[in-house]
Amino acid sequence: MKQSVLTRYRAMAYVTGVLLVLLTAGVIAKYVLDISGAAGFTTAVGIAHGWLYVVYLVFAFDLGTKAKWPVGKLAWVLLAGVVPTAAFFVERTVSREVAPLIAAPEPVNA
Repeated sequence: MKQSVLTRYRAMAYVTGVLLVLLTAGVIAKYVLDISGAAGFTTAVGIAHGWLYVVYLVFAFDLGTKAKWPVGKLAWVLLAGVVPTAAFFVERTVSREVAPLIAAPEPVNA
């Protein structure tokens, strides 16, 4: 497996996790604290999180199939993008497990 597969998964896990935390804060600000302007923020962050979560799903699925994960583990990783802060913890676990599977780059002969 190439390092780039893990790198792009990690990047999207962090992006998805941050957006979900922001979305959660926006929903709390909108419905609990009744802060003006929170509705627009929640809408914008919600749309961004929704689209980028789809990209996260593609990259996580790609990583899972290349790492030959069972279906249950793959589902666990895919759902980490919908539970606030879960993506951060799952990403660390996945990175530690997948790191030994990464092939060393082949030297280029000139």
